[in-house]
Amino acid sequence: MHRPPRATGIGSLPGTDPAAAHRLVFDELPDLPHLPELPARGVGADMIGRGTAFLVELYAEVQPSGWRLTDRPGRDARRAASFLRQDLDLLEENAQEFTETLKVQVVGPWSLAGTLELRHGDRMLADLGAVRDLAESLTEGLKVHIADVRKRAPRAGALLVQLDEPALPGVLRGTVPTASGFGRLRAVEEPVAREMLEALVKAVHDADAQVVVHCCDPAVPIELLRRAGVDHISFDATTIDATGPGTSPARDEQLGEAIEAGVGLMLGVVPSVDPARAPSVTQLLDKVLSLTRLGFSAAQLAQATTITPTCGLAGATPPWARQALVLAHRTADALADKAS
Repeated sequence: MHRPPRATGIGSLPGTDPAAAHRLVFDELPDLPHLPELPARGVGADMIGRGTAFLVELYAEVQPSGWRLTDRPGRDARRAASFLRQDLDLLEENAQEFTETLKVQVVGPWSLAGTLELRHGDRMLADLGAVRDLAESLTEGLKVHIADVRKRAPRAGALLVQLDEPALPGVLRGTVPTASGFGRLRAVEEPVAREMLEALVKAVHDADAQVVVHCCDPAVPIELLRRAGVDHISFDATTIDATGPGTSPARDEQLGEAIEAGVGLMLGVVPSVDPARAPSVTQLLDKVLSLTRLGFSAAQLAQATTITPTCGLAGATPPWARQALVLAHRTADALADKAS
C-alpha cells in the first residue's frame, strides 16, 4: 500500500522544558512524532544516561571518566529513570487521542557498549561476553518500555523503536578508543555485530513494533543493518548525496538493495544546527531526489522515504529546532506532490 512521505525528528531537542518539547513534536510532526529527549537537563538525560535507564538488573553511575557499571542503583540511575518517567507521563497527556505512528529512541547496544565502562574501568566493548549481557539486558528493558508506551498511547498506530548507533562504524573499524584514550579497541567482526543486532530486532518485532537504526556517520553500514532485519535506516543523507564524500557505486548499490528489500529510508537533509542561511524546501527536495540516480522513480522513492534533520537537534537554538521540524514536514509534503 502506498504511504505518503512523512517527517520526524531524530530525538534530541534543545532546552530543559519537556512539556514544551512534547507540544513541539506533536504540533509540527503530526504524522510521526517522537518521544523528545532533552540532554540539557543534565546527568541522566544524556544519550548514555537514558540508555542505562532501560537496562534490567544492570546499573550505572557517573565517574570522572563517564558512565560506569555499579553494583546497585545510585543517584545517577534514579535521575535517569526519573527523567524517563517524566517524559512518558507527558507522552500520555499528549497521546490519548493520537492514532498515527509514534517513535521512541534508545541508544543501541554497540554504541552503549563502546561508551559504558565495566566496574574495573575498561569499556564494555573490550569484553564481548559483557556486551552480550548488556544486549540481553537492554532487550528485556525495551520489551517493558514498548508495553508501557502502548498503555500510555493506547490508540497509536505503528510503534517505531529507534536504536541510536553513532559508534557502530567505529566498532566495526576498530577505532573506538580505550577508556584511557591511549589505545583503540579491537574491531568487532561484522557477523558478530549483525547477530547481536538481529536478536534485538527480532525481540522488538515479536513485541509488535518496528525497528529504526540511526547512524549519522558517513560510513553507516547499510548492508549489515538490512541483513539484521531492521525496518528503517536513518542517516545523514547530505554525506552520501550525488556529490558527497561518502558516495560510491558500492554505497549506491547498498541503498538500492535496501529499498528493493522494503527497508524504509529516513533521510537526514535538514541541518541539525543553525545554518548561516536556511535552505529552501526546493533545495531540500533536490537532495532527496538525488537518490533517483539509484534507478527508482520519484513515486517509488517517496514510498520508501521519511524526512528528518541530519542528526539530533540538541545543539540547535530553539527557533531553529522548530524551523528544522517545519522544513522536514514541508519537504515531505513537497515530495508527496512530486510523486503524485
